[in-house]
Amino acid sequence: MRRVRFLPVAVLALALLGALASSAAAKTVWLCKPGRAGDACDVSLNTTLLSPTGKKLGVRHIKRPRKPKFDCFYVYPTVSDQKTAAANFDIDPELRSIALYQAARYTSDCRVYAPVYRQNTLASLLGQVQATPEQRAYAYADVRSAWRDYLRNYNNGRGVALIGHSQGTFVLRRLIAKEIDSKPRVRRRLISALLLGGNVLVKKGRDVGGDFKHVPACRARSQTGCVVAFSTYGETPPSNAIFGRTGEPGKEVLCTNPAALGGGSAKITPIQPREPFAPGTTIAGAIGLVGVPQPDVSTAWGESPNAYRARCSSAGGTSALVISPLRGAPVFHFSPDATWGLHLVDANIALGDQLALVRHQAAVWRRAH
Repeated sequence: MRRVRFLPVAVLALALLGALASSAAAKTVWLCKPGRAGDACDVSLNTTLLSPTGKKLGVRHIKRPRKPKFDCFYVYPTVSDQKTAAANFDIDPELRSIALYQAARYTSDCRVYAPVYRQNTLASLLGQVQATPEQRAYAYADVRSAWRDYLRNYNNGRGVALIGHSQGTFVLRRLIAKEIDSKPRVRRRLISALLLGGNVLVKKGRDVGGDFKHVPACRARSQTGCVVAFSTYGETPPSNAIFGRTGEPGKEVLCTNPAALGGGSAKITPIQPREPFAPGTTIAGAIGLVGVPQPDVSTAWGESPNAYRARCSSAGGTSALVISPLRGAPVFHFSPDATWGLHLVDANIALGDQLALVRHQAAVWRRAH
C-alpha cells in the first residue's frame, strides 16, 4: 500500500524535473548573435595578405555589412576544458576563441548565430570521465532547441548556411536529417552546409543516400541546398584513420574540395586570426603541436592566398582532403597522432575558399528565392 501511495508522487516529481529541464533548454544562450553585447563574433575583419612564407603583401580593410543578406548558423567542435563529462552553459575562454577562429570571419557576409550547448567535453573525449546516456543526449537537444528558436524568432524566411566542425558536425548531421532534410519548407532555406571533420556519409558513388535523402553533396559553385564536407590530412591517411572511413556497408565518407567542387586539385587559401587561441587550454596546446604559426601582423587576421594545394583522395580506403604546402608555406604536423591527421586546421586551411563559396551560393540562392 505504501508503494501505491508513493508512486504518483514520484511520477509527479519526475514530470516536474523534466518540465524544468525542458524549460531551461528552451532559453538559448548565444555565443554569437547579431546585436548582442560582448558578442564573440563581433571582431575586426581587417586582414593582412601574406606570402606563403609570411611576407606582408598588403592590407584589406573589410567592413561588416550593415544589413547582411543571409544568415550563418554555427556549431563549434569539442573544446570545453570543463572537468565534467558534459559542459554547462558558461561562455568559457575556449568558446570565445573557437568562435573567433572558426565563425567570426563569416560576419563579413552573414549574420552569425552560434548557440552555447552542453557538449561532451575534452575530459569525456579523453576518457577522464564517463558520460551517461543522458549527458550524451544534451548536445543535440540544446542545438535543436537553439535551431528552432532561430527559425521561430530570427530567420524570417532568410537563406541560412550551416557551419560545423568535429562534434559540431556530428550534431549538425543529425539536425539536418531530422529538422531540414525531411521538411521541404525548411530545406528550401538552406544555402549550404559546411560540415567539416565529422564523417558525413553518402552511398558509395552517390551524392546522397547516407545521412541525408534529399540534401546532396555540393558539386558546383552555383549549387545550393547542398553539403561541403572534408577532413584534412597532410599525407595519405593511415589505415586506422579516425576521419574519412566508415564501417557501414554500402556507405562512404564524403569529401568535397571547397576550391574544386567538381573534382581534382586546386590551390587553397588559409585565413588565421592574429590572436592566439585561449592560452593554457587543451586546444591551445594541441594547436602548438600542429605547428600553425600566428600571423605576425597588425590587423586582426592574416591571409595567405593560394599557399597550399588540396585534393580529395580515396587512397587506402580513406576519403580525405590531402594538402601540400606551396612556395615555402609551413608544413603542419598531425596532432594528437597520425590517425587524427590535421583535424585542428580543418576550419581555417581553406577558409578563404569557403567564404567565397558561401558568398556566391548565397547570391545564387537570393536570385532563386
